[in-house]
Amino acid sequence: MDFIGLLGFSLAVVVYALLALLIIAARNRSLVARAVLFCTLVTLSSNVVAALQIKLAYSLQWAMLADGFKIACWSLLIILFNTEHRNFKALVSNYYVRQYVGVWLLLILGCWLTTYWLDYAYEYIFLLFIVLNLSILVLLEQLYRNASLPVRWAIWPLVVALASVAIFDFVLYAQATMVDGIDFNFWFSRGFLALFVAPLLLISIRRINNGEVRIFVSRHVVFYSSMLMIAGAYLLLMSFTGYIINYLGGEWGGLVSIGFLMLSGIVLVALLITESLRRRVKVFIAKNFFANKYEYRDEWLNLIEKIETTSGESHYQMATHIMMSKVDASRGAIIKKFSNQQYQIQYSHGIEINDEIESQLSEVGLFCHQQGWIVDINEYENAPLLYPELTLDIALFRSKNIQIIVPIFIGKAFYGLFLLADENELKGLNWEDRDLLFAISKQLGNFISLYEATDKLSESKQFDAFNRMSAFLVHDLKNVQAQLTLITSNAEKHRNNADFIDDVFETVESATLRLEKVLSQLRKKQIEQSSHRQTDLAAIVKKVLLQCNSSLPGVEFEQHGSCVTFIDSESFQSVMHHLIQNAQEATTKNGWIKVSLVEKKRTIRIIIADNGCGMTEEFIKSRLFRPFDSTKGNAGMGIGVFEAKQFFENMAGIIKVASTPKQGTVFTIDLPLRVAGAISGQDLL
Repeated sequence: MDFIGLLGFSLAVVVYALLALLIIAARNRSLVARAVLFCTLVTLSSNVVAALQIKLAYSLQWAMLADGFKIACWSLLIILFNTEHRNFKALVSNYYVRQYVGVWLLLILGCWLTTYWLDYAYEYIFLLFIVLNLSILVLLEQLYRNASLPVRWAIWPLVVALASVAIFDFVLYAQATMVDGIDFNFWFSRGFLALFVAPLLLISIRRINNGEVRIFVSRHVVFYSSMLMIAGAYLLLMSFTGYIINYLGGEWGGLVSIGFLMLSGIVLVALLITESLRRRVKVFIAKNFFANKYEYRDEWLNLIEKIETTSGESHYQMATHIMMSKVDASRGAIIKKFSNQQYQIQYSHGIEINDEIESQLSEVGLFCHQQGWIVDINEYENAPLLYPELTLDIALFRSKNIQIIVPIFIGKAFYGLFLLADENELKGLNWEDRDLLFAISKQLGNFISLYEATDKLSESKQFDAFNRMSAFLVHDLKNVQAQLTLITSNAEKHRNNADFIDDVFETVESATLRLEKVLSQLRKKQIEQSSHRQTDLAAIVKKVLLQCNSSLPGVEFEQHGSCVTFIDSESFQSVMHHLIQNAQEATTKNGWIKVSLVEKKRTIRIIIADNGCGMTEEFIKSRLFRPFDSTKGNAGMGIGVFEAKQFFENMAGIIKVASTPKQGTVFTIDLPLRVAGAISGQDLL
């Protein structure tokens, strides 16, 4: 066997010498070419030392030391492929190169010194070479997996050659660790293995253009390399444990060791194929070892630019289109939460929201509020267990092409939902996409909140202006009152004075004109403190109809269910009177008006329909609910419909309007169905 081993190492020396001469003859002065030449010469020297060890019979540690230096050189060559350095000085200053050299020196010195201190206990050196060969396997796996197809074609012979040697040595030293000694049948074969892989090295060297290979480490590479490292570390641990069992187990130790290693292998495979473990490893690597997929500074500036430059009829439209652009969705909508069962659409682009969708959105909204999760309908369809306690009608969402639902939070308060849809399947969301959508949603929520606060402030200022105007009107009324008081106080004394009578008529005429002007600007309403009580809405509506049916057109009434709920009956009567009166004013005398009350499972629906003049969609969006904007000229103050909307929303209700010019209008009001004992302070806000 000694002769065979000597022959193998000697032939390897000759082949690597020829390989070095070919590299020199190529006259390639690049850093990679010189590094390949250096590695070839080191491999040649390693085989020389191994051959002389057989001939001169000196300590095997010298051959192993040369072998460790060879592994370090080839490992540094692989690291060089991932750098942009083109000179030796820059390469030496590279962080990863210095890190590898430092760790390698620490391991070599530590293991060799430990071996001498423990009276030539070689098991630590064996463990060292197991680690070194495992590390070069990891580097090779990174190199090949992240290379482009042309680069893979160039380097695959190099990868096969180095991996073959590393795997062979890994098995050699793992066996040596188990039995506390090297199997020289394996050791003498190393020369022939080095001889056989030399042509593969030559092929790769010729294929590498100008001695350069550009490789960049990706997340997938690090993930698979990490799994490989986990597997290697796990197998080393299990092998060491099996060795201890075999050492302590006596005659039956071999059987126990084999059974234990088989069991540990099954556990390892189960761990590596577990999807949750793989997902966690991927996320951990991406978060801690790589730059983010998105440059958040650029995303932030881009969002600001879109908010500043995007034009739209409302801030809801702007926010929806910005969110749609982040996932390339062609349709979208934003809905706002008014209560746990009530959601109202603020803006929709290409998505029709019906009662069935609203019912599903109540479930989704509750889930998103509690969990703070984005709901990916495609992911839910494939893996519903990822969304615990959430039940969705997939067919319903598919019919509307809704694929992604993003919750909107303002601070810690849940505001509503973005719905994103498209005819084609949108891209799957990873953790970075979800983080970005959450960040965008939060900023857009603040943007919407700011606009809503601005609108409320504008309304408040309008009411302040109204109050100031009222002060002037009250002043005018006091002047009229003073004039009339003066007449009554002097009537007894001057009733027979003709001049006094003339002055009285002039004063009354002036007061009348002033009152007409005041009444044309202000309709006096008595404001009383509201009180909520269980009320039969049908009885209130019938009372209103008795008053309204004194003029044409008449109003028809339909009732389905008991329609009893907690409400402020006086305010409800006032707003219903106003809405029905508006319908009468918009409808000709021979037209029709219908009022319906329908009791549903959780709500009471009120419908006021007419076939009057109708309204345009633009008027409904921009003017109908805006205070102090009246189409009646001086006959109205423009706050009736606004007060109705405020009243129903304060009752956790929703008012919707559908109208077509010259065809008619339908007001739909949904009020929560409250029973005695179920009302809460939150419901009354």
